[in-house]
Amino acid sequence: DRDGGVLLMGALFGRYPSLLKLYADSGYQGPKFQEELKKVCRKINVEIVKRTDAGKFVVLPRRWVVERTIGWLNRCRRLAKDWECLNQNALAFLRWASIRSMLRRLCQERI
Repeated sequence: DRDGGVLLMGALFGRYPSLLKLYADSGYQGPKFQEELKKVCRKINVEIVKRTDAGKFVVLPRRWVVERTIGWLNRCRRLAKDWECLNQNALAFLRWASIRSMLRRLCQERI
């Protein structure tokens, strides 16, 4: 993940130059990843969100956003399992699920 992450972030931040911050888990905290990312994306601020070693559940900053979004998308039955053989098909179903989620929120009656 870490080695491919640099290439992915270079493509992502090249396409969306307004993004300035990257939240990552502890797997990406090594100096090699930081140095390679600085070569590809100079303006990016990387913030590592670390787990706590406490024996109880603790909500981590910003990590809940990712978990919540994945939970919403997994309500679509087609995305609950890895059925797709081609990445472009998986991406198409992911887009459909995102559109469905946005439409449901936009079309809700406001009281």
